[in-house]
Amino acid sequence: MPAQPARGDLVPSAVLGLLGTRGPLSRAELARQLGVSPATVTQITKALLARDLVVELDQVPSHGGRPARRLGLASTGWGAIGAKVTADHVALVHVALDGSVTGSSVHAFDPDAPHALDALAVLLRDAVESHDGHLLGVGVGIPGAVDSQDSGTVEAPTLGWSEARVGRALRSALGVPVLVENDVNTLAVAERVYGVGRDHGSYLVATIGRGIGCGVVIDGALYRGAYGGAGEIGHLPMSVDGPACACGGQGCLEAYIGQAALERAARERGITDDGIDALRLAADQGSADARALFAEAGAMLGQALAGVVHTLDPEVVVLLGEGITAWQYWEVGFAASFRRHLMPSRRGTPYRIDSWDEDKWALGAAALVLASPFDQTGATGDQGSLVRERLHAGPSA
Repeated sequence: MPAQPARGDLVPSAVLGLLGTRGPLSRAELARQLGVSPATVTQITKALLARDLVVELDQVPSHGGRPARRLGLASTGWGAIGAKVTADHVALVHVALDGSVTGSSVHAFDPDAPHALDALAVLLRDAVESHDGHLLGVGVGIPGAVDSQDSGTVEAPTLGWSEARVGRALRSALGVPVLVENDVNTLAVAERVYGVGRDHGSYLVATIGRGIGCGVVIDGALYRGAYGGAGEIGHLPMSVDGPACACGGQGCLEAYIGQAALERAARERGITDDGIDALRLAADQGSADARALFAEAGAMLGQALAGVVHTLDPEVVVLLGEGITAWQYWEVGFAASFRRHLMPSRRGTPYRIDSWDEDKWALGAAALVLASPFDQTGATGDQGSLVRERLHAGPSA
């Protein structure tokens, strides 16, 4: 499904963004992807060619008429920095416009420290100063609710942050555009730029691991809800009086199948006292009890996601997160439960499992910046406008 129609000054930067993230395209393909007229694309690309921002490449085979030519970026030096903040470290990546990771690092971090935001700013300032190429901006993924990508005010109980003005502090310290978002939402944005979002306009990205989360994309745009908290499926109530959850409630999905819950169940059942990696190892070594625990978690996840599918009607569900490394054991319970709890008309809804490594969290944060040219809802605000200005201005920015 093509992207939402682009209008006004979004179109030039969207053309550049598409060529960077999806490779060389013909003018007709650009017009189709952006939902604008071929005449508009011809006019804009003429100006971009004159400014040496794009170049004409090979010809596209034609089924009649004059062969078209593909356009590509004249410079591949554009990139972004992505940061994923956790309770004990910050993962950083340098990402080129095509999504390739050109550098990554992990730094110890204490969010409870008195000057934690200053320490975060120092880490990112070093990354900005060492970035090789033309930097469009910095994206930051946070495990919590974020009021907007532009403002970046954060509620993150797992970090001990309340009304933390992350965006303002980092913009002041770095002097470049900074976009802040819930970490699961950053993965949904990354799928929009590099993954299923190329072919599907509406999809879910569900994550399993330390917590259970969900990013929602509808008609090509990230859905954030009224206060930036959409997609908190980890706190769907699965029972009236179940185990206590970190959110303060009881019986939440995450209280049953989040990492801490699985580790607790593994101890209670006498499988292992050594954490989630040991539980997965036990399953790998043939432990029926370990495999049964993962299967039960998968069945509950399938039940919950079936309800979300009924509510939002996505084209596809993508599953990601640290827990994916044990997916073969989750899926035993998930597949049957997911189909069983879907209405007959929805039982064909596909789900897809993406491979996982730690860099994906930070790559998702960088995608906030790289997706800015396609922002049709104003979610990126003034910071998105600054990113687009830098991209459209070329290396002189």
